Amino acid sequence: MSYQPVVPFGGYAGWVVLQRTKDNQQEAFNASSEIKRDIDYFRENIAEVKSAEELVSNFRLLKVALGAFGLDDDINNKYFIERVLDEGTLDSDSLSNKLSDKRYFKFSEAFGFGNFDIPNTVLSDFPDEIISSYQNKQFEIAVGEQNDDMRLALNIETELTEIANKDTTENGRWYSVMGNEAVRSVLQTALGLPSSVSTLDLDQQLTIFKDKAKQYFGNAEVAQFSDPEKREDLVKLFLIRSELNAGSTGTSAASNALALLTGSF
Repeated sequence: MSYQPVVPFGGYAGWVVLQRTKDNQQEAFNASSEIKRDIDYFRENIAEVKSAEELVSNFRLLKVALGAFGLDDDINNKYFIERVLDEGTLDSDSLSNKLSDKRYFKFSEAFGFGNFDIPNTVLSDFPDEIISSYQNKQFEIAVGEQNDDMRLALNIETELTEIANKDTTENGRWYSVMGNEAVRSVLQTALGLPSSVSTLDLDQQLTIFKDKAKQYFGNAEVAQFSDPEKREDLVKLFLIRSELNAGSTGTSAASNALALLTGSF
């Protein structure tokens, strides 16, 4: 049985507690029997896998491979996953390049079946890279079973940081934000935007996100979130607004916190 993370309460106060205990909780989670069995098997066997077909035919290896990228729900979509892997990422017409969810691109790129004659599975450091990602993603999922807002907040640390540091235009970074469901959800909530904004033309959405970011953070750029303090401000605003939206018993306290927080930017 896996270790169940402890999230004593929600909101930003709960986030502070989770951050203080995260390293110890992650360590306990990684040492739990189910996770340990998964990673030990992956480490011992992945180097023998030379094709996408071999990977998707091995449930235990595929479980870790998909889980490392938050694609756990695709475990039974073998034909789809094999095609994503086989077509690789180098061809602009490949499936991973056409899908709006860029987790599939990163997944295909990491394994390299469609990009190289010899896949990345044979590299000595490959197992550790995938295992580390798997442990982190599975911990996020376990936290989410206690409190989904906390899962989204944890995800921001990796996903938004990666987007913020992306070598592209600022508009390109915003499009990446809007195309990443989890990151978009955090930004949309934090900036006080209704879900209906997603029905607008992409250029209109871009303008709205930029204007709101400028209003609340004094900066319209996604690149600002490469700064840990800016990410923490974002998480704080997200959790307070989410608590208000849920109409929890701490609504008055959350309202006061929001008023103080938005006034400080």
